Amino acid sequence: MGILSLLLLLPLVSSLDFRYHHTKELEAFLKEVQKNYPAITHLYSIGKSVQGRDLWVLALGRSPTQHKIGIPEFKYVGNMHGNEAIGRELLLHLIKYLVESDQHDPIITKLINNTRIHIMPSMNPDGFEASVMLQCASTIGRYNANRKDLNRNFPDHFTTNNQIIQPETKAVMKWINTGMFVLSANLHGGALVASYPFDNVDANGVSKTVDDDVFVHLASTYANNHRTMHKEIVCDDMNYFKDGITNGYHWYIVKGSMQDYNYVWGQCFDITLELSCCHYPSEDKIQDFWDDNKIALIEYIKQIHLGVKGRVLNQKNQPIANVIVEVQGRMHICPYVTNKNGEYYLLLLPGVYILNVSTITLIQHTFVFCILCPRPLKCINLRDLK
Repeated sequence: MGILSLLLLLPLVSSLDFRYHHTKELEAFLKEVQKNYPAITHLYSIGKSVQGRDLWVLALGRSPTQHKIGIPEFKYVGNMHGNEAIGRELLLHLIKYLVESDQHDPIITKLINNTRIHIMPSMNPDGFEASVMLQCASTIGRYNANRKDLNRNFPDHFTTNNQIIQPETKAVMKWINTGMFVLSANLHGGALVASYPFDNVDANGVSKTVDDDVFVHLASTYANNHRTMHKEIVCDDMNYFKDGITNGYHWYIVKGSMQDYNYVWGQCFDITLELSCCHYPSEDKIQDFWDDNKIALIEYIKQIHLGVKGRVLNQKNQPIANVIVEVQGRMHICPYVTNKNGEYYLLLLPGVYILNVSTITLIQHTFVFCILCPRPLKCINLRDLK
């Protein structure tokens, strides 16, 4: 009689319960993921909170420890307001889903093949530890340990922000200022809407960015893939959001927001995802929130591959850094420039565009291109550049 052997494929990450995980549990989970999936994950801290807690980030990709040319960098940031807790748990479950689906789900495998994804479950661990479950409208735990609102703590292009920059904010600013990120979202609670820049307004009363069409698309992508956000559900504050999206300023003014800082100074498109009417929902609702957001979280990451990307090289095929690469009619407040590898990434919707490429010596080259579908990395070889 032959012996039938059955190989049972078990996930390498222990069960992640649908409950809230405090700092030590969160750290243990992230370290376990890195230990069990070393080929596609890298755990690092970008700094410390006021009370000395690490601001952990888990990077996922085929080259998790370092940037790879042609692979755009994405980030999710959760729990910026410590009492807005659901985003923290959603990001832990997203990590689990990504690592366990790699090489089994072709969509996730392709995403990990072509994207480096950075996930920070908690930007405000001190605030989370001070917050109280089921406090739907309370501000307990919202602020950091110095009683500062981190989403009012960034430099603001439109107005002077005299707040003392907090340790958590400094760490995130330094992280953003690496210039490696292309697309991002930060997860909040207290409403059900996808909000996009600007959160403030210029001297002419304008709150639209030059990339408003792209931002509307990004916010709509999340809202339409969320189970209920696009249904325009009204929370207790009675705010109504058409199609589940809003321009930040049109909702209410925010001076010193993280999404505006990302866009103005970081060359990174960032939106704010408000995912629950209650700031700190009960644990028995967490699985429902995961089911509501799972597809939207994945579909939003995919949007990093919109538009055009490439490299600027000299006649020796050497990369040129700090070359301004902008689409005509879309000049940013801080011009978007190539990184040290000569790379540029511009998020654009399908259409015909004129690309202006210029250096500090004012040599300018213009290219007309059409975006119809995703295309491979394209190099612009500028023979005139030294």
